[in-house]
Amino acid sequence: MEGGLAQKIKLSTIADALGVSTATVSLALRDSPLVADATRDRIKDYARAIGYIYNRRAASLRTSRSGIVGVVVHDIMNPFFAEILRSIESELDRSGQTFILSNHYDQLEKQRTFIDTLLQLGADGVIMSPAIGTPREDIEMMEENGLPVVLIARQVEGALVPVFRGDDAYGIGLATNHLISLGHRRIAMIGGTDQTSTGRDRYRGYVLAMEKAGLEVKPDWRVPGPRTKQGGFEATGQFLALKDKPTAAVCWNDLVAIGLMNGIARAGLVPGVDISVTGYDDLEEAAIATPALTTVWNGQREVGRRAARALLDRLGGNHEPVTPDLIRPELHVRQSTGRPSQR
Repeated sequence: MEGGLAQKIKLSTIADALGVSTATVSLALRDSPLVADATRDRIKDYARAIGYIYNRRAASLRTSRSGIVGVVVHDIMNPFFAEILRSIESELDRSGQTFILSNHYDQLEKQRTFIDTLLQLGADGVIMSPAIGTPREDIEMMEENGLPVVLIARQVEGALVPVFRGDDAYGIGLATNHLISLGHRRIAMIGGTDQTSTGRDRYRGYVLAMEKAGLEVKPDWRVPGPRTKQGGFEATGQFLALKDKPTAAVCWNDLVAIGLMNGIARAGLVPGVDISVTGYDDLEEAAIATPALTTVWNGQREVGRRAARALLDRLGGNHEPVTPDLIRPELHVRQSTGRPSQR
């Protein structure tokens, strides 16, 4: 960081560019109520754009460690992230690191506010599952200002930092091929979004498996959006009303699958008998669902362990390669899948 961008930029640089005083810039960057909201936002946006970090510790060369690591994910209420967090915490504990947790709920500004806080605290690094729309420049800004970044679950195009996640296309391919091997030909995909690398990769895995088996992939058979139990439950009506009545559903994750199975049962059908359902992640809940859920283990505890280890290695001066570290998923067959039945 010595001689880096953050050290070259002064308050006067921002003040001159925006036609305000350096005092106004200083107050705005400290969120002073003395500065009008619109002016403060304009100053902070410009400061971020040119890579200026408005805090006392991150903008100077640090020789000591704070012992603080930031962890930011979409929503810790999702057991997928809770399982990752458990292994991150275990790994950091062994090294005497404390972590601060934030949920961004896919709100980019909420994520940026948390990153600003970490920089002001002089945090040692951050492990993050980036919010939808996170630009490469945000990752580069953190790196340039002494905050090493390790990504989990999702990646940011063009960001040259370590990434740890499951091989999503391969994993969904396992689930789709399992259903095809049972004789299913009309298979829908429920949940996910093209706005994330995870959503794109999982849909691609489904499409590739269907095409390889010579099966039609109908646009109507994709029900995008659901990522929660409630979302899966609410998608049941749309799924059951699909033309040509798919006999199976590949779900974006276990939560969607469990919600969908509940909806199928509420409609008077039997999941695993009338309609086969697969999940993804192999959460603890999957094995005790009724019926027990056929799903894909996605290595979330291993993702957390490797991500924490990689960050600690970076803090120790050892850098991991920047190619994504893909964990190979495994199919766990249970009771929610069977041969197709005519409904």
